[in-house]
Order: sequence, then structure tokens, then C-alpha cells
Amino acid sequence: MKIWQKNIQVDKFVEAFTVGNDRAMDLQLAAADVLGSLAHTKMLNAVGLLPTADLAAVQTELKHIYADITAGRFAVEDSVEDVHSQVEMLLTERIGEAGKKIHSGRSRNDQVLVDLKLYFRAEIEHLVLSVESLFEKLIALSEEHQSILIPGYTHLQIAMPSSFGLWFGAYAESLVDDLELLRAAWKICNKNPLGSAAGYGSSFPLNRTLTTELLGFDDLNYNVVYAQMGRGKTERTLAQAMSSIAATLAKFAMDVCLFINQNFGFISFPAHLTTGSSIMPHKKNPDVFELIRARCNKIQALPNEIALMTTNLPSGYHRDLQLLKENLFPSFQSLNECLEIATFMLGHIDVKENILDDPKYDYLFSVEVVNNEVLQGIPFREAYRNIGLAIENGTFKPAKEVHHTHEGSIGNLGNDQIVRMFNEVKASFGFEKVRQALDTLIQ
Repeated sequence: MKIWQKNIQVDKFVEAFTVGNDRAMDLQLAAADVLGSLAHTKMLNAVGLLPTADLAAVQTELKHIYADITAGRFAVEDSVEDVHSQVEMLLTERIGEAGKKIHSGRSRNDQVLVDLKLYFRAEIEHLVLSVESLFEKLIALSEEHQSILIPGYTHLQIAMPSSFGLWFGAYAESLVDDLELLRAAWKICNKNPLGSAAGYGSSFPLNRTLTTELLGFDDLNYNVVYAQMGRGKTERTLAQAMSSIAATLAKFAMDVCLFINQNFGFISFPAHLTTGSSIMPHKKNPDVFELIRARCNKIQALPNEIALMTTNLPSGYHRDLQLLKENLFPSFQSLNECLEIATFMLGHIDVKENILDDPKYDYLFSVEVVNNEVLQGIPFREAYRNIGLAIENGTFKPAKEVHHTHEGSIGNLGNDQIVRMFNEVKASFGFEKVRQALDTLIQ
């Protein structure tokens, strides 16, 4: 069934190519499609385009279909082009003529737009919860190991003392900024495109404000042309936010792969969470973090992939946009899996104490010794020269105590403020408002 088809049969080869993998992708939009139809038909009734008796039948059966979707009993049949057609076909089969009325005042163009935005909102909330779990684990580890010193590096050369408290806390704060970008994507996703029809509006007296309220959107995409132009732009913005989270995870994974290496030996994991070699019996490979690194590097390519698919498109709808699903949808699952496995692995990390007792790390404390001379009244440049000469002459003696007390340093991590920032960003999404609106819609 094709809801656009008249009396011409499309060539089977052309049909297979144009539909592509869309049926499989559309399964992930099925719940959102029903939610959009629930709101749209309520609006049609409110403006006099759908009789109340028809509305009751439509609403009841749409909720039955929604229940089938959430229970895993829904499929897009091979003979059906997409999820929109499947839902309308089921509705018409079950309640008759009333099912044929639900498409008034909309196009598949704005139908898929609203489906995508509803779906993206749900995926963003899932990501935020996954990020929160990792954030909380990082903060807990930072607090637990705040006094254990490790080398800090610049140019991969030993530089100055750091600590596990700083290391874990740094990645926690990085997730705060990642969440800021995700919030920007949320704000774009949380505008209602429904009612823009094919991208040029409708001659029906639609009430777009009503569907905005019913679906829990914060606002409208007011200009109907821009509502359609927003497809691709929305996906790219969301991909950029996901890429930022992925970059944090990939960098952390790289640190873990270095620090678990025998030449560093700062951390370890139980043998059952690592993998071995087929010929080297001593090996404990950090495969989990290597795969996190690779998966997250792949996700970092996503904004460019989307940009290259959409950059030279003029305004209006184009079938090119269908393929964005194939790039973006699997990335949600992959990124969530990376966040979840990283959180799991950190629950089993073991950190090494007394790392800096090794003489090879003595030069880490050169700045501490310079600063001690400055505190005694010696000008900084003279103190720097004195310690440099001592290092060259082999007479340097490290002072292995650190007294860092300013905000965000070894002795004053500022984790309470990092937690405050995270909680403020998370609260600004307004997930509860969305959940309440959708719960009301499907009751």
C-alpha cells in the first residue's frame, strides 16, 4: 500500500531502490508516528474537520496500535512502503472510513518531521540518563581517589603532578559541556513542525498551537518552509552534540589504554574484564576501551556525513533526506552502549598508589621547587634558572609535597560545583513536561 499511489504501478526495481532500508528504520519511529496522529486527529476534531464519533474510533484504535508497538507486536509489512502507510492501513482495516480521514491537513513530509522530532526527544532523554550514570561514577571515583598523585603530561613528557581526583573529575566536567551541546540540540528538536504539510502550509484552518501543546513541544517551527528546511539541520545539530560526548569518551578510552599499559601501570581491571592473546599467555588487553575509542571516533564523523548529504540541497523536501536515518539511528544505540559499558568498567577499576615514589618522576616536582624559592623572595626567573642548573648538574632534589589550593586544583577539586553545573543543565531540559503531555495523550 502506498498512500500516494493512484492508478499507476511503480516499477519493482525502482520501488526497491527508493524504499531501500526505510521499513527497518521506520520501526523505530512507529510509536512516535502514532503519537503524532493522536495529536493531529484531536486537532482536526477541534477545528471541525473530523466528527466526534470518528475521533473516538480513531483515538481508541490508535492507542491499541500504540500498545502493540510497545509490546513488540508491530511490523511494517513488505507490501507497505513506510510506517505512516502501515499505521493508516491498520487503522482503516479496523475502523473503516474514519481511518481514511486522519491525513487531512498534513503530508508525509511533516508527518515524518514530527515523528523524527518525537523520536529524537526520546533518544536525547535516554542519552542524558546514560551520561548521568557515567558522570556520577566519575565524580565518585574522583572523590575516592583525590589524594593519590599521578604524573601529568604535556607532549607526552612528564610535566607536573596530577592526581586521580583531577583525572576522573576532568572527564566529569567535560560531560557537563557535552550536555550543554545536547541541550541545544534538544531545544531545536523540541519545536513542532506538524501542520507545515508538504512544506508550504495548508488551506485547512489548522490549529498548530494545539498540536504543539498536545505533544509537549516548547514552541513551533512557525515558518512552514523553514519547518521543512529544518530536516537535515536538526540531525546535524544532534549529531554534533553526540559527537561531543563521543569525543570525551574516546579521549578517556585512550587514557585508559595508556595507563593500563605496563610502561605506565597506573590502573588495572580484573582479568575477566579484559581479553587474552592466542599465543602470549601474559596478555590482558583493554579491548573494551579500544572498541569504545573506535566506536566514538566513528560517531565523531557523523556530523560530516550528514553535512555532506545535505549541504547542496535547495529548500523543500528531497528524497536524499531519507538516508539520514541510516547514519543517525544506529549511532544512538552505539553511543548509549559505550556510555553504559564505560560506567560498568569503572565500577571495577583498580588504581595504583605511590606511583610517584619512582625516581623517574622526580622532575615532576621541579615547578614545586621553583615556586618554593619564589615564596622565599627569589624572583621567578632567577628561581627557574637555579632549578634548571640543578637539573643539568644532577643535584636537583625534589620536594614531593604539593600545596595546590586554588579552585579546581589537586587540593580543591571543585567537584561540588561540577555537580551543581551538571544538575542545572539536566534540569533545564524539562523532560517531565514532555512525559506528562505524552502520558495524557495516550491515556
